[in-house]
Amino acid sequence: MADAPTLSITLLGAGQEVGRSCCVIQYRGKTIVCDAGVHPAYNGIASLPFIDELDWSTVDVLLITHFHLDHAAALTYITEKTNFRDGKGKVYMTHPTKALHKFMMQDFVRMSSSTSDALFSPLDLSMSMSAIIPVSAHQVITPCPGVSFTPYHAGHVLGACMFLIDIAGLKILYTGDYSREEDRHLVKAEVPPIRPDVLIVESTYGVQTLEGREEKEQRFTTLVHNIIRRGGHVLLPTFALGRAQELLLILDEYWKKHPDLHNVPIYYASSLARKCMAVYQTYIHTMNANVRTRFAKRDNPFVFKHISNVPQARGWERKIAEGPPCVVLASPGFVTSGPSRELLELWAPDSRNGIIVTGYSVEGTMARDILNEPEEITSVKGQTIPRKLSVDYISFSAHVDYSQNSEFIELVNAQHIVLVHGEQTAMGRLRAAMQDRYKNRDQDVKIHTPRNLETLELTFRGERVAKAIGTLAAKPPQPNDVLSGLLVAKDYSYTLLDPRDLRDFAGLSTCVVTQRQKLVLGVGWDLVRWHLEGMFGKVEEGLDKDGIPTIRVMGAVDVKHTQEHELTLEWDSSASNDMIADSTLALITGIDKSPASAKLTTHPHSHSHTSDHSHPHADIEDESAVVTRIQRIATFLEAHFGEVELHMPEETDESEQGEDHPEPALLVRLDEADAVINLLSMTVTSTSESLRKRVEVVLDMAISTVSSLNEAFTSGVSLTSDETTQPPEKDKTGTPTVDETRGPSNADSGRDADQTSAALSEEPKQEDADMQTEDAKVITIDQPQEPSAANAHQTEGEAQGADEGSETGSDDDAILEVHD
Repeated sequence: MADAPTLSITLLGAGQEVGRSCCVIQYRGKTIVCDAGVHPAYNGIASLPFIDELDWSTVDVLLITHFHLDHAAALTYITEKTNFRDGKGKVYMTHPTKALHKFMMQDFVRMSSSTSDALFSPLDLSMSMSAIIPVSAHQVITPCPGVSFTPYHAGHVLGACMFLIDIAGLKILYTGDYSREEDRHLVKAEVPPIRPDVLIVESTYGVQTLEGREEKEQRFTTLVHNIIRRGGHVLLPTFALGRAQELLLILDEYWKKHPDLHNVPIYYASSLARKCMAVYQTYIHTMNANVRTRFAKRDNPFVFKHISNVPQARGWERKIAEGPPCVVLASPGFVTSGPSRELLELWAPDSRNGIIVTGYSVEGTMARDILNEPEEITSVKGQTIPRKLSVDYISFSAHVDYSQNSEFIELVNAQHIVLVHGEQTAMGRLRAAMQDRYKNRDQDVKIHTPRNLETLELTFRGERVAKAIGTLAAKPPQPNDVLSGLLVAKDYSYTLLDPRDLRDFAGLSTCVVTQRQKLVLGVGWDLVRWHLEGMFGKVEEGLDKDGIPTIRVMGAVDVKHTQEHELTLEWDSSASNDMIADSTLALITGIDKSPASAKLTTHPHSHSHTSDHSHPHADIEDESAVVTRIQRIATFLEAHFGEVELHMPEETDESEQGEDHPEPALLVRLDEADAVINLLSMTVTSTSESLRKRVEVVLDMAISTVSSLNEAFTSGVSLTSDETTQPPEKDKTGTPTVDETRGPSNADSGRDADQTSAALSEEPKQEDADMQTEDAKVITIDQPQEPSAANAHQTEGEAQGADEGSETGSDDDAILEVHD
């Protein structure tokens, strides 16, 4: 259960069984638990889910779908008896569910406190209720960063919902118990408008097909009427809440239409139901249109005219059993104990009586056993009682049958389907039936039936979408445009920002770290410049604001001649700038050992531009160099396309300069198509679009190959850029000056998000200057020379040679300056 891009689903209950629903969902470090119920066939600790298999302090969210005991009764034990409160977990359920859960659990505590198997006390229940956060249907809740969920109506019982959970963009729909058939007071389950990646769905009835509502209501009332006519008593075992209210509505309406039954009492044997009836009247607005319409006409459907509560006197069960015919709705629905069990034992020997099981019954309960119509039953005290009363089964359980479930699964259309809350046989048949439905389709749908404690792991390749905001979103991009900016990740969502918008949208201040490296070198300034040009190609040379001779390498690193035989390297720290600084430092510290240096210094050599021995500079590039580069490009293109022709314009007289003349170009021939490369603008034209694109790609490769290191490292440099570049600014003496604003190299653009500064470009806009001055912090580090990556690999002999020819290091300690 580690943090990984794999979705893990572990059932602590309801895995190939019905009861103690508890599903653990884990994805990207988040843990969501859906439902926490008990098993109706067991008592005490044995009825709980396998809670020891989870560290409950790691749970972020605990969601309860509805108030039934097999989905919610273990909640108090988890919140009060485990380490759940040691974490930051939150508990959510709908408003009606919380109201009814309180009454259900009070009755559960009262019933269990009389035995030695009590799981918790009334005080524990009160404490757990205070931790529950009620929510409404369709309300989007974000309990923690990266996690959100939305409840949708599930039918089944009042307040029941299914949860659509979103964890870092992965969507999971957990249905709980749900019904797709609208009954007399509840709406049917909704299909969420968003397609989930995973559907965790109940499979209670497997492939059974249940009869329609009208048919089963007619059969139900006919059975009840027939038992009354033969002088018997009718036992309807049901839970206090949920299906009981549906049956009461049916019976009250039927009695109203049949005056001959007005003298036959209908008893509702549940004090809990009386308490909860007020809750049903409170939440009428969550019920279906039929109930809301009646209520709007001041006809409250839950004020029954032919139904009464059982007498409060002690021993009422025997009095009713010995009295005239009647109908009794008694809890619990599984007939394990309580009023329903006592009435069954009293009425079982009389053939005039009848029991109608109206809901799903769990394996191991009396409700399930009596459906087999045994000749004898065993009482709670262990006595054998003959069974002569009639036994009938009509499902009002408000679970989906096969036709409803399969239709819902297809409408949701999830890639993975996880079946829960069903017995092994029924679940297996449903899985086989669904696989047959998908067999002849192109959909790749996986159906899973995990057992309890069997972790199901699913891997998803989700798309990450970044939303451009701020300055980047001001101008909508065109197709194939490339956007560059800072990628900000928060709560598993991604935002693309212009560095200048970082503070406004992300609440972060920007700063730049400026590093300085001092070193002592026993060679001349001209020799340093010559080596830098040989390595990096064109370099900028001039004076800084203090009048110190400065060489700027690749627009990123300044080499300053601060004192005689002392140099200072200065640069704004970033991944690429640090790399350039390392290579520059390695080059400079190796100058005095270079054979080229020895050759240059042993012959008369002048670095002036008027000398016959002057060396080439980037700003005095002769025409032969340009021609050489063009020839190299032509050679590169020939290797890819074959025939390439160079067309150079002929020299013209001054009188003809105003006329149009062809510009220098390269002609590329491939098959029957031609492409022309304008050597001034470096643009490609061709009648064949495919050839034009191919030539453009190869041309970019050729320019990068033949350019110097400095040009290759920066983008957008043409072959003749030296001729069109504006001359550097000069001081009063005519010496070029170096702009104090160093811009990061283009390699940093959109890449080094943490190295933004006030100087994001070599020519910052004036409108940004105020923000940069106010927000940006420049951290300057003056430090003695440390062994760089290049120096670390010097041999012992080289190190000794360096000591003889130059002094490295300084007595000064590193200085950290912060300038606001």
